Amino acid sequence: MATHEEKWPAGTPCWVDVSVSDLASSQAFYTSVLGWEFEESSAEYGGYTNAHLGGRRVAGMSPPMEGMDWPTVWSTYFATDDVEATAAAATGAGAQQIFAPMDVGAFGRMAMWTDAGGVPFGAWESREHTGFDAHNEHGAVAWIDLVSGALEDSKSFYGTVFGFTYEDTPVEGFEYTMFTPPGADRPAGGMGLAQPDDALGPRWCVTFEVDDVDAARQRVVDAGGAAPTEPWDFEYGRVATVKGLDGEEFSLMTSKPFDEVPAPGEG
Repeated sequence: MATHEEKWPAGTPCWVDVSVSDLASSQAFYTSVLGWEFEESSAEYGGYTNAHLGGRRVAGMSPPMEGMDWPTVWSTYFATDDVEATAAAATGAGAQQIFAPMDVGAFGRMAMWTDAGGVPFGAWESREHTGFDAHNEHGAVAWIDLVSGALEDSKSFYGTVFGFTYEDTPVEGFEYTMFTPPGADRPAGGMGLAQPDDALGPRWCVTFEVDDVDAARQRVVDAGGAAPTEPWDFEYGRVATVKGLDGEEFSLMTSKPFDEVPAPGEG
């Protein structure tokens, strides 16, 4: 099991969540597809609930936010040691504020913005809630990607806000780069240039690890979701992009064993 119960280093993707139209139905969907268990939701926090794998936090889910027309999409949050400092850096780099820095009880502090290209993202300054405890195993977050409308602008923005460094790794003519937070010894996610036929536009995307992509994709369909494209293979594993009950996009990935992954620069 891949467990991380400590505070995530600043700049690392540390949490994902989604707002859904029917909490009970979506909980049943993700339980079927990814094996999640859910805490009891709390009215104090707008019905927000944490999903778990074997008692470890993996993602968040909530009913629609009252008074807000919030899309049903998976949102990504990056760890920060000081959410006010991150807010200043983000707005200074051209971000627009969605939620000003705020306390979330004893759990932590959060804020959200749209980046300079209009893509929503959040920051999380942890207290009792350190983000996801399970990662890179069946049912947990495996990878985070930005689909960017202007890749160099995105690299500049997130480099300014979080101090990312980049390793360009184009795939079959597709412009793509991996980002590494300060002090980290491996990439934490990637960014790619949006393709002309991508109707969803720029966005952060979340990928969950599964033991068998094809079987998990079938579970999505059986549970009422959609799987509009076939799975595909690449040098790091096998991937399928699917949709939940409200049309929220996410991906499923079965990673290759570490010793089968090519070293940087190898085909």
